[in-house]
Amino acid sequence: MPWLLAVATLANLAYPMYVHFDFSHSPDTRSYLRMAAGRFDSVRVTHRYRVLVPAAAAVVAAPIAKLYGRVWPQRPAGLWPLRFAFYLVNCLLLAAAGACWFNAARLTGASPEAAALAMVAVLTSRWAEYAAGLPLTDSLYLLVFGLSYYAVKRGSGGRWALIAALLLGPLAKESYVFLLPWLFWFGRKNLAWPRQLLALTGGLAVLFIVHYVVDRHLGAPATQSVSNALEHFENISYSLQRAASAKGLGELLSIFGLFTLILPLAFWLSRRFTTAVPQPFYSSLGGAEIGLLVVVAVHMLLSGDLGRMGYLAAPAFCSALALVFTHWRRLLIGQQQ
Repeated sequence: MPWLLAVATLANLAYPMYVHFDFSHSPDTRSYLRMAAGRFDSVRVTHRYRVLVPAAAAVVAAPIAKLYGRVWPQRPAGLWPLRFAFYLVNCLLLAAAGACWFNAARLTGASPEAAALAMVAVLTSRWAEYAAGLPLTDSLYLLVFGLSYYAVKRGSGGRWALIAALLLGPLAKESYVFLLPWLFWFGRKNLAWPRQLLALTGGLAVLFIVHYVVDRHLGAPATQSVSNALEHFENISYSLQRAASAKGLGELLSIFGLFTLILPLAFWLSRRFTTAVPQPFYSSLGGAEIGLLVVVAVHMLLSGDLGRMGYLAAPAFCSALALVFTHWRRLLIGQQQ
């Protein structure tokens, strides 16, 4: 099963991050740890409504806390059980996203072996290590993107994934709103727009309840979250300047590491040797992938965190890489000729 392979990969890669990470310079992780502990004071408005992963971690941590000190007596009590719970929950969620990438790659025409290899390659990114090993909620948002992409590639058989994405998306991250146009357009053959809107309404209703409960508990005005969302548009100028710098370019290239170089090389080979490769490896990719990259670019511009948001392109990148691995013999034969 691709999910088990993904879990095994992430559990190994993310464990050192979970154990050795220095939380002193990461306000995001401290915010989510406080939320999991039931404390919403001093939590940034950007994070306070993303309650699903912290809540799941809190549930998992309850039985772990009773045994953690016996297994690891050298570690003080405190937040260690919660950190371990986040590690478990995030590994499972991100592995589910990886399984979506695998199945979507198979639907584009990749072989099972190539799809599995591409999935593992994408999961070796440092951003996967962060998302799985730290008290963050990126894993759920990556799962939403994975479900959305899989649903679009699967067609009518992927309705369940589309509905799940529409229900979970609003609670995963506020910027999910930028994925909706892509999902409505490319998912319209899976599920008619009225039914998509019905599923989305369910997710928005739960989000409204979360906003109401959290704001009432903190005594915060409801308009605070709106103001915070609008402030993200101020990051566009910074993001463009950063992307144009040498450091920013390096950050972009490091999202998927050296595997990034495989795609342009394969594209060049397929164009250079058309006799040996009459059908380009990327022929099954198209508007859905380009549209998804545009959505990811919007996330990158608004966030200012180019690498972390760029990893949202993992579903499309995995499919493209899997197709290269599937047709590598044809590409190399063309090169020899």
